[in-house]
Amino acid sequence: MEQKIIISKCLKDEISTAIEECEHDRVFILVDETTEKDCLPIVLDLNIPYLNEAKVITIGASDNHKDLDSLSHVWKSLCDNGATRHSCLLNIGGGMVTDLGGFAASTFKRGINFINIPTTLLAMVDASVGGKTGINFNGLKNEIGVFNDAKTVIINTEFLKSLDRDNICSGYAEMIKHGLISNVEMWKELMVFDILNPDLSQLQDMVARSINVKEKVVEQDPHEKGIRKALNLGHTMGHAFESMSLHTDHPLLHGYAVAFGIVCELYLSCVKTNFPTDIMRQTISYIKNTYGSFLFTCDDYDTLISLMKHDKKNTAGTINFTLLSGIGEIKINQTASKEELMEALDFLREGAN
Repeated sequence: MEQKIIISKCLKDEISTAIEECEHDRVFILVDETTEKDCLPIVLDLNIPYLNEAKVITIGASDNHKDLDSLSHVWKSLCDNGATRHSCLLNIGGGMVTDLGGFAASTFKRGINFINIPTTLLAMVDASVGGKTGINFNGLKNEIGVFNDAKTVIINTEFLKSLDRDNICSGYAEMIKHGLISNVEMWKELMVFDILNPDLSQLQDMVARSINVKEKVVEQDPHEKGIRKALNLGHTMGHAFESMSLHTDHPLLHGYAVAFGIVCELYLSCVKTNFPTDIMRQTISYIKNTYGSFLFTCDDYDTLISLMKHDKKNTAGTINFTLLSGIGEIKINQTASKEELMEALDFLREGAN
């Protein structure tokens, strides 16, 4: 199914058209506790007739609720309120909502249509586009899921007005990744943009370009057999940081973990694939100024390396990385020795921090 991505100009018309183009005997809306308060009113105030009798399903906010209990709650709510295989689910929220909602829709009665309205920058440029759905399981990120595209994704940066600074920065890390795997002009724009005081109009244009990078990669490799692994830059080590932090009092936002992962993997790129040192240092300087530092010790290295071994892109127990030999020069299926991994962690802990 071809996914339609709309860079929004008139939210009311776009949501109405998206629902019209979906088979729908009933419309359901999935939100979390935060987007129910901050974002759902924006949509309901548009007075879209299709939503007059829509059933709202609410789950807990934060990645801790991206689990089987929340998934079961969504399935049960659909079932109890008469959803059929001809119903439609509107996911309004960040990546947790679009991931879990997409998975719930993909599996309920063997699959119903769903529409994503991402309300965080991270969801706009990453989670809501590309067909990945799923939940966390057994302490691991996105361990259970399926590939399935939303019928339509509607991108409108007006939702970002209610988003806090940390979550804006979290999404921007994925945009930095897209710039690094794309071209020098895009990377340069990202390195000078003031994400701490963003111009939302300019940011919407940048988001459109960022999404376009991901779309082009996904079109070539929808099920991640080859070049789609380019999108894994920063994620092998980033997911390990994120998973380890879930067991602390200060869990990392996904984008912060990816930003720190980018630091480590650009270091490996310099060492292993001759990535330019000056570009690495400029990128790391921007990351340090925007994201601060991630505190861990050498005692955590074995845990982090063990977590990396769980990455879904690995083969036969070998940790696979996406590295770069230059901006837009992608090297997938790269490996690193334990010593090299420890050097990269040293670099983040002592150098970049």
